[in-house]
Amino acid sequence: MSTLESPSREQEPPTRCPRTGAEVSASPVLGVDDTPALRLNPYTFIAERAGELGTDVFDTRLLLRPTTCMTGAEAAKVFYDERRFVRHGAAPRRLLLTLFGRGGVQSLDGGAHRSRKAMFMSLMTPEARERLRGLAEAAWGERIEHWARRPSVTLFDEVSELLCEVACAWTGVRLDRRSIPHATARLLAMIDAPAAAGPRYLRGRTARIRAEKAIAELVKRVRERSEPFAGTALETVALHRDPDGALLDPRVAAVEVLNLLRPIVAVGRFVTFAALALHANPDCRERLRSGDDAYLEHFVQEVRRFYPFFPMVAAKVAEPFEWRGHRFPKGRRVLLDLHGIDHDPRLWDRPEEFHPERFAEWDGGAFDFVPQGGGDPYGGHRCPGEWITIDLMKVAVTALTRRMSYGVVPEQDLSIPRWRAPALPVSGFVIDRVIPGEPAE
Repeated sequence: MSTLESPSREQEPPTRCPRTGAEVSASPVLGVDDTPALRLNPYTFIAERAGELGTDVFDTRLLLRPTTCMTGAEAAKVFYDERRFVRHGAAPRRLLLTLFGRGGVQSLDGGAHRSRKAMFMSLMTPEARERLRGLAEAAWGERIEHWARRPSVTLFDEVSELLCEVACAWTGVRLDRRSIPHATARLLAMIDAPAAAGPRYLRGRTARIRAEKAIAELVKRVRERSEPFAGTALETVALHRDPDGALLDPRVAAVEVLNLLRPIVAVGRFVTFAALALHANPDCRERLRSGDDAYLEHFVQEVRRFYPFFPMVAAKVAEPFEWRGHRFPKGRRVLLDLHGIDHDPRLWDRPEEFHPERFAEWDGGAFDFVPQGGGDPYGGHRCPGEWITIDLMKVAVTALTRRMSYGVVPEQDLSIPRWRAPALPVSGFVIDRVIPGEPAE
């Protein structure tokens, strides 16, 4: 075997392009690893390569492993078929060590996954969501009054702390206010680390180790004396039993508590993008100030579609199968292009334009709009916190447009480096001269 050949014995057949009908070779370029290209363009790598090849599915090599990449709504339907794909062992190790944690719901399959997912969905009741919204509304009111005493604020930093405070109060992880900045920094480090190298990665890894240790001790306290935590999400996780009847290991329970806290803090990125969208589209701000609830929903969904969040998700082939003439060997890691689907011109008219009205006609499909994954949130691997993401964004957008005003956005770097995932405007969106109360007409 040539030294340039893959150590794998898999021989991939040519693929017939579903768009043109032409035969396209979608095999990896032997000896070439596309990890550097992916790191430079994590949000557009799959869609651009698929466009070059004229296919929705192609093979490459990433992190020294043969990897299949998929894009498009039809690909998403296949990707979320649990008969064809599993999650255990699919995520790169660095992702588990920073963002997800080991043993969490994202890496489970079958009955274990359904049981753990049911636990999370039990926390998404209308009553629980209403309580979360109430906490968020109160926190925004307090923060706005505080911001009014300062010449300027960096919205991303402030909203991240606001959401950390809300998340801790909602879950029952009681922290005094002085501890919130430190807790926020830990959660942000986990979110920022998976695609990072050097100090950013080490900060995320260290943050997860320390957070898991602290919350595992809290889980033990809940089990010893649950009364102070009665009815909280923390208690639900601490007392959850998997299908075998056993309580979760305290460290795994800590992972799942962090799977509540971390995504809520991550909503700060969407809120920052919402502020950026309001700045770039003044007509949207004016319409939102009128209190149009339907338009508020459309605006929030368009922010989630338009701006970059997490670029892709991973799974592993459970059993060999073929799709569109492409062979998927057992054990192959597969990446689904979330950002590319949300910007697919076959699904979205003028996808590179910010146009909230498009959601007035959206049919609610489970596979054509996937900023937080696709499929069924109850039984599948779609993010269980998608509803509360939308709730928290609505509270934030209402606050930004109806509960406060601020001066002209100062000169700053609002560019969004697409090489950094998860993405964020460089400046974090600075605003000045905050004035509490509904803006004057």
